[in-house]
Amino acid sequence: MRHIVLVLLLAAIAIPAAAPAVRAATNEQFIQIALFNPVQIFPETTSIRGVRLNLIYGVNNEMRGLDIGIANRTTGLFKGLQYGIVGMTEADFSGWQDNFINLTDGKLTGLQSGAFNQTGGGEGVQWGLVNMADSFHGLQFGFVNVTKTMEGLQIGLVNVISQAKSHPILPIVNWSFK
Repeated sequence: MRHIVLVLLLAAIAIPAAAPAVRAATNEQFIQIALFNPVQIFPETTSIRGVRLNLIYGVNNEMRGLDIGIANRTTGLFKGLQYGIVGMTEADFSGWQDNFINLTDGKLTGLQSGAFNQTGGGEGVQWGLVNMADSFHGLQFGFVNVTKTMEGLQIGLVNVISQAKSHPILPIVNWSFK
């Protein structure tokens, strides 16, 4: 994994800055390196389209691409792969969120994998020890799966669909299809 991160980081640094006037107009950068916010190359209001490395804690507006670090936070839309200890997205997330703790306030489209996964709503797969969602379409796979509404399948020790008409709590398997 270290080699992959190093190669990606070197590639990001080696690629020349293309269309700097467009980047300046859109407040978007290709690479971000953060020790902790606000000690980062670009301020948190900047959007990143490329690679972001958060050595401790990084914050940016939108993130599109590869996001690696201990604590990764976006205040806007995220599209891509997020990998680390804690991943926080305050808007919609599309892609793969793979952290020990995953928190998405908006809609998740894709995969959340970690010990604790939470989203406002989602389509795809939540894979972890504890999976929580306000509403979910797809698969929740973990020891504890909790959602208010569901169109799909839960597999785990405790499965809760609180607004299900027939079976709100079931062990091993629970489901709700329209």
